[in-house]
Amino acid sequence: MSSRRKIFKIVLLGDGAVGKTALRTRYLGEGFKKSYQMTIGADFAVKRVTLDGIEIVAQIWDLAGQIRFQSVREVYYQGATGALLVFDITRGETFENIPNWITELFENNKKRVVPMVLIGNKSDLRDSSENAISMDAGQEYANTLSSWSHFEIPYVETSAKDGSNVDEAFQTLLRNIEQFLASERTV
Repeated sequence: MSSRRKIFKIVLLGDGAVGKTALRTRYLGEGFKKSYQMTIGADFAVKRVTLDGIEIVAQIWDLAGQIRFQSVREVYYQGATGALLVFDITRGETFENIPNWITELFENNKKRVVPMVLIGNKSDLRDSSENAISMDAGQEYANTLSSWSHFEIPYVETSAKDGSNVDEAFQTLLRNIEQFLASERTV
């Protein structure tokens, strides 16, 4: 059984207040709270799951999104095997900042490209926002990232508040990491 267990280090990346902590707590089965404390540096959690007969230990690193924590974040990228790139669909600047997060990950993880999932969070608020990022814009950017990285980077819209697609986003990333690592072993 232990030979079938894998440990994956996942980093949650994105600007402050995009819902990274809410996504993590929802995925861990802790539900949704109306207010969250700002993450200082990083927060860490573990979830054990079985996917396709493989026991996976997901080490989930929720990294603070504020610019003042950039130098603190650098150490947490090391050894990352996958990333969830999170933006708030109601705040366009958080979408526009995704390339900065990818660069930070790349530069602080030995210039390794790792599997990623692009997440447009707060889909439950789309109708209440005039300038919400469209699903098409999110998918188009994921396609661009896929071309750049040479493997598929899916786009998933989530709502940490109502739980929509949260498990799907994490499970998609875990499957993509497993496939990526398996292909590295055969090369």
